[in-house]
Amino acid sequence: MNKTIQIHEKNGIAIAEVLSDEILILKTSDGLDLMGDLYFQGYGSMILHEKNITPEFFDLKNGMAGEILQKFSNYRVRLSIVGDFSAYTHKSIRDFIYESNKLGHVTFVGSVEEATDILATLVS
Repeated sequence: MNKTIQIHEKNGIAIAEVLSDEILILKTSDGLDLMGDLYFQGYGSMILHEKNITPEFFDLKNGMAGEILQKFSNYRVRLSIVGDFSAYTHKSIRDFIYESNKLGHVTFVGSVEEATDILATLVS
């Protein structure tokens, strides 16, 4: 996995942005490994880019998104996925994105700036 981590500091919170030209999450275990790696480095908030996640993640029927995002929630690691989600037109994924954004633990946003703004706020 060829990746670099860029750290954003905002409101005293260190946010790890994962950068790569490759797909980093091809299967569920890749997402869990990445979360674990950053979690054990002390990051409780991270940014991933849509382009680094297999398109199968966004097909909710296979359960990949739910399983990965449940682990993020269980370990209390906040995640923002940055990308253009307009191509995902099925009602189920649109509802999933809406509900995730409403709850705020895992968000789907259009820019790194939006992600850092969200991740730099406290969630109760």
